[in-house]
Amino acid sequence: MKLSVIIPCYNEKDTIETIIRAVRACPVLDAEIVVVDDCSTDGSKELLKGHVGQLADMVIFHEANQGKGASLRTGITAATGDIVIVQDADLECSPEEYPILLEPIVSGKADALFGSRFMGGRPHRSGLFLAHGSKSIS
Repeated sequence: MKLSVIIPCYNEKDTIETIIRAVRACPVLDAEIVVVDDCSTDGSKELLKGHVGQLADMVIFHEANQGKGASLRTGITAATGDIVIVQDADLECSPEEYPILLEPIVSGKADALFGSRFMGGRPHRSGLFLAHGSKSIS
């Protein structure tokens, strides 16, 4: 199964390279990285047009700021993977945990998994949903 990792970016010049490198190094072999810059004004756009953008498989630039939801829709539309993960650029969630996050989906126990920074630990059922806690990479 191919994994698409969508990274919405708005004014993330201090962390965008770190998170792209962390995703690239994650222990999932077949992963594509799609970065959507939502008209950053802090230098993120310039970084993504240079060497940092070359680390991603696809970089898409919004010409006007449209918000995170629009960035996610753009990224999901462009993604070619069987599974999509949204990875914020703020370094709060670690790509090292992708195998744990993906296990319920790959094993057929879940069709979707919603993560939380506050739950910690392994995936578990929360009401009618499976939930997964995450750790920071900073």
